[in-house]
Amino acid sequence: MHLKNMSPNTITYSSLIDGLCKSWRISDDVWYLLDEMHDRGLRANVITYNSILDALCKNHQVDKAIELLAKIKHQGIQLDMYTYTIFVDGLCKNGRLKDALEIYHYQDLLIKGYHIDVTMYTVMINGLCKEGLLDEALFLMSKMEDNGCTPDGITYTTLIHALSKNGNEKKGETSFIRIKQAANFYFFSYL
Repeated sequence: MHLKNMSPNTITYSSLIDGLCKSWRISDDVWYLLDEMHDRGLRANVITYNSILDALCKNHQVDKAIELLAKIKHQGIQLDMYTYTIFVDGLCKNGRLKDALEIYHYQDLLIKGYHIDVTMYTVMINGLCKEGLLDEALFLMSKMEDNGCTPDGITYTTLIHALSKNGNEKKGETSFIRIKQAANFYFFSYL
């Protein structure tokens, strides 16, 4: 691009970074592109950083993701729900449920008034289920519904699988009955 007198912008760099991250190449190339952006007077945005955070978490580099999140906040970039969902999911999948719960409950989301969506609730429910905290997962689903957020097929599937896997077929049946009563089309098309 530089040879043809075309200047890449933030979108161009973000696309390149996202491509590298999705090809599991969270390497020096990504950090080089970030530095190049900065050198050219361009600022990475939340979309750029979401790609990197997702790749770091999926590559089990959670501590680097934590460092990057702190850097993003320090730069004054407004994080969105998608950023937090990526981060909390990464923490849960890397055995850091306690850190995920801290983010979810205290650090930013509830205190700052973020609207917690079905995806975030499901990520937390899945994290709780993976740690065998089934009563807590069921409580969170109840809280989800109390807050006006309707569980989707993925939420129910996650719970039913965890309950059945852990010998709680009765609770799994109860959840399945709730699914049928809710007539959740997404769930049935998901099957």
